[in-house]
Amino acid sequence: MTKPEAQKRIQQLKEAINHYRYLYHVLDRQEISEAALDSLKHELLLLEREHPELVTVDSPTQRVEGKPLAKFKKVTHASRMLSMEDIFSETELNDWHARISKLIDQPINDFYAEMKMDGLAVSLIYEDGLLVIGATRGDGVTGEEVLNNLKTVEAIPLKLRQPSAKEAEAFVQRFSDSVDAGKIKQFIASLKGRLEIRGEVYMSKAVFESLNQQREKSGDEFFANPRNAAAGSIRQLDPAVARARQLEFFGYGLIGDVGLNTHEQAHEFMKLLGVPINLLSRHMSSLTEVQDFFVKTAKRRESLPYWIDGIVVVVNNDRIFQQLGVVGKAPRGLVAYKFPAEQATTVVEEIKIQVGRTGAITPVAVMRPVRVAGTTVTHATLHNLDEIDRLDVQLGDTVVIEKAGDIIPKVIKVIKEARSGGEQKFRWPKKCPACGSEIQRRPGEVVHYCSNPGCYARSKESLSHFISKAGVNMDGIGEKMIEQFMEERLISDAADLFDLRQEDLVGLAGFGEKSAENVIASIQASRRVPLRKFIYALGIRHVGTQTAVDLAFKFRTLKALREATVEEIVAVEGLGPKAAASIVSFFRESKNRQMLDRLEKLMEIQPASGRGSSGSLSGQTFVITGSLQSMGRLQAKERIQSLGGKIAEAVSSQTDYLVVGEKPGSKLAKAKKLNVTVLNEADFLSKLEEL
Repeated sequence: MTKPEAQKRIQQLKEAINHYRYLYHVLDRQEISEAALDSLKHELLLLEREHPELVTVDSPTQRVEGKPLAKFKKVTHASRMLSMEDIFSETELNDWHARISKLIDQPINDFYAEMKMDGLAVSLIYEDGLLVIGATRGDGVTGEEVLNNLKTVEAIPLKLRQPSAKEAEAFVQRFSDSVDAGKIKQFIASLKGRLEIRGEVYMSKAVFESLNQQREKSGDEFFANPRNAAAGSIRQLDPAVARARQLEFFGYGLIGDVGLNTHEQAHEFMKLLGVPINLLSRHMSSLTEVQDFFVKTAKRRESLPYWIDGIVVVVNNDRIFQQLGVVGKAPRGLVAYKFPAEQATTVVEEIKIQVGRTGAITPVAVMRPVRVAGTTVTHATLHNLDEIDRLDVQLGDTVVIEKAGDIIPKVIKVIKEARSGGEQKFRWPKKCPACGSEIQRRPGEVVHYCSNPGCYARSKESLSHFISKAGVNMDGIGEKMIEQFMEERLISDAADLFDLRQEDLVGLAGFGEKSAENVIASIQASRRVPLRKFIYALGIRHVGTQTAVDLAFKFRTLKALREATVEEIVAVEGLGPKAAASIVSFFRESKNRQMLDRLEKLMEIQPASGRGSSGSLSGQTFVITGSLQSMGRLQAKERIQSLGGKIAEAVSSQTDYLVVGEKPGSKLAKAKKLNVTVLNEADFLSKLEEL
C-alpha cells in the first residue's frame, strides 16, 4: 500500500472507530461486535506502525477510552489507566517479544499471564486499609465516582484483610530474592498509607442469562454482552439495582510502594489482602509456555463460569516493564492475546457471481484476506440481490463479516462511516456468467436463476454435490477432478461416472496407472448407497439431508418415490407444497428420468427400513454445534438420522438435544435459555450405545 493510500485508509478507519467507540463507551450502546471493533483498531494500529509519520494526536491509538458520563462525580486517576495492544496469532506474539527484547537489548523470558475478562475496568482506592474511592476508567485520566455501586459487589473488600505475621513471613520467604521485606512487613503490620487496586467488575454467565430472561419478560432490550451488562449495572444511580445484578470482581493490578517488584507478586499480595484474583493466572518462564497456556485456555473457555476473550500477557519484572514505557494508548510491556474472533472487518474488492446446482445465482464478496475464527477468509456470501440492497454493499466498502462454527462466512454490516466516496455500486448481471443464458427471478422468490437447465456450471455443481460425503461419498474425487472429466467430455451427468474405466483416465493430466486405479476403485465403492443418501445426492431443490431422510422413511424405495404425487409428498411431515412440487417436477423431467434409469442399473440403492422401534430416536430433534473428536459432524448426523432422529440447524423450543463439541458458539447459550438438554460428546456417545 502506497503512502497516500495508507493515509486515506487511516482516515477512514479513524472516523469509523471514533463513531463506534462513542456509542459503546459513552452511551453504552453497541452497533457492531467487540470483535469487529477490535479488527478495525488492529488494522489501524498495523498501518500506523508501517507509517509512523502518519500518526496524529487524534488517532484512537493515542488515547484510551471515550468521555465519561456527566451524571457521576468526576475522579482524576493518580496514574493513567491505560489500555492494551491486541494480538491475534502466535506470529504476532513472537513479533511483540522480539520488539521488547530489542528495546532492552536482552531476551525477556519472565512473563505473567492472566484471563482477559469481559467486564468493566475499575479503580479502588484504599486509605489505611479502608475503601474510600471507587471509579471507572473513563478516558483513562478522568473516571466516574461509583463507590456506592462498587460497595454492593461482595467480592470487593470494604476493608483490606490484614495478614498475620506468619503469612507475611511466608510471602517474604517465597519471593526473598526480589522483594523489600522491610516495606512489606511494615505495610502488613499497619495497612497505613494509600493503595490502589485495579481490576475488572464482571457478570457471570448464569447471572447474565438470567438477567436477559428477566428483561425479555418485562419487554426491555437485551444486554448485548457481559461488559455492557456490568457497565450498565455500575452506572445505575440507585445502588439497589447494582446489588440485584450480583456482580463479581477480580483484581489485576496494584499501585503503591509496598516493596513489590513483579506482577506475580502484586497478584499474590492482593490475594493476601483479601482481594480476589483469578486463580488461573500463571507465572511463565518462556514464550512457549505462554503459547501453550493460550491454547489450553481456549479449550477450556466454554466451561468457565464467566466470559473471557483471550489472555493478557505481561512482562513480569516491574523495572523492565517501566523501562519499556508506553506507546500511544498502551504499555509496551503487555499485550492482549485474543482468541480468534468470529467477526472481523475487511474491504470488499470485488463481487463475483456463482451458479449453483439448481441454477441459483449467488453473489460472493471477494475481500482482502482477514483472520476470522482461526482461519484466513477471502470470500463471503452476500446471499442474493435483496441482501446486497438491504446492506447497501458497494465495491470498496469496509464491511463486518461473520463466521461461526462451520457456517460459510457472510457479510452482516457495512461500515458506512469508513467510506471515502470512491466506492462503486454493484451492477447485477442480466446473463449467466457461465453460459450466457438469461437470468430470471421467479415470482415470490428472492433468488435469481440461470434459465438454462444444461448450463455447464449447474452440471458441474450437481456432480460435485452428487459425489460429496453427504451424497454417495466418492472419497478422493473432488470438484477439480469433476471439472477435468467434464472438459475432457468423459462425463455429463452422475450416471456417466459409473461408466468410467481405468483406461479412460490414464494419460490425462495428473493421472498415471495407480491414480487412475484409485479413482475407479472409489467409484466402485460408492455403487452401494442407502436410499436417504442417494436422494440427497440428486440435488433436488428444497431437499436437504433431513428431508432426504424423511422421504426415504416414507416411501422406502426409489421406485415408490419416483411415482409419488404432490399430495402424497405433502403428507410427509415438514414438507410443504413448494418442496413437493419441486420433487415431483424433478422426477418427471425426461432428462432426469433417463439418468435415474441408468443409475438404478449401475448402483445398488438400498431400500429404507422403518423408523426405529422402541428405544430409537424417532420423534427427537437434534442440533449439533462445535467440533466432535470421535466422529465428524456429518457422521454424527447420519447416526442420528439412521435411528429415526431429526437434525435441525438452529436451536428452538422444538429442539430436544443440543450435542456440543469444541467451540460451540452461540447455540449453547440459546439452548440453556430454552432449557434444551445439552449433551457433551461423551453423553452423546453413551446415548447412541444405549440404542
